[in-house]
Amino acid sequence: MNIKKLKRGAKLSLINDGELSLFFVGVGSAFTKRHYQTNLIIIKGNDHIMIDCGSKTPQALYELGLNVTDIKNFLITHSHADHIGGLEEVMLTGRFVTKKKPTIFIDKKFQQLLWDLSLRGGAAYNDEKDGSDITFRDMWRTIRPKWLPAYPRETHEINIGDINLKTFRTMHTPDSAADWESSFWSCGIVINNRVMFTSDTRFDPDLFENYCSHFDLEIIFHDCQFFTGGVHAGIEELNTLPTEIKKKLILTHYGDTWEDYPQTVKDYGFYGLAKQWHYYNFA
Repeated sequence: MNIKKLKRGAKLSLINDGELSLFFVGVGSAFTKRHYQTNLIIIKGNDHIMIDCGSKTPQALYELGLNVTDIKNFLITHSHADHIGGLEEVMLTGRFVTKKKPTIFIDKKFQQLLWDLSLRGGAAYNDEKDGSDITFRDMWRTIRPKWLPAYPRETHEINIGDINLKTFRTMHTPDSAADWESSFWSCGIVINNRVMFTSDTRFDPDLFENYCSHFDLEIIFHDCQFFTGGVHAGIEELNTLPTEIKKKLILTHYGDTWEDYPQTVKDYGFYGLAKQWHYYNFA
């Protein structure tokens, strides 16, 4: 892996020469004021997909020289605003400005949750189709992921050109949930069988035990907060992981006090903190 910072003032390109590249649009927590939210774009050759689109993401994309309508493919890991808050702009500009539907990879259960509990109020009543309110499918081109029954927790697969994603259920909310099955719907991803991005999750050692045995993971981008408790993994909890796993962990979704923690991150043996507007490239 090599890490490359986007040059100041340069426009983000959604194509490359064929290497697997993860670009972090943001690395901050839900309420960050110093970073953008932890959303990323995966690029390989002529293909790309955006993982989550939070409330600050349209502004971040504008500063990167893009419009939200330049993003053609989306995958959403869960329905908190720092992961879905930009989708209303994506939907409405697609329907009323460009007249083109973006593609979303989403299973039926989560589509119903996302539309009925989060997106419908701001989107369904702006237009009518055949005398009825518009629906999720009027806004999006939907592709269903393929269920993979052989994995230890609910796992699905999607392909965008040479980008392969396997989504796995995570243990995020509520903080009282005992496991991923009793948690509200959320997921992380394994990218081309090489890289894991957990998105938001509580500390979940079972995830490492089950998925590290299925994949030879080079890097794990893991949710991290600098205190213990609530619905995110704490840095002290992550420090209890085996050394060989910690060496692969790049911590994301962290708070605005991050400047107080680089030495702690180093002392604990983590790879480091994820960096905003940087490419993580895998040859």
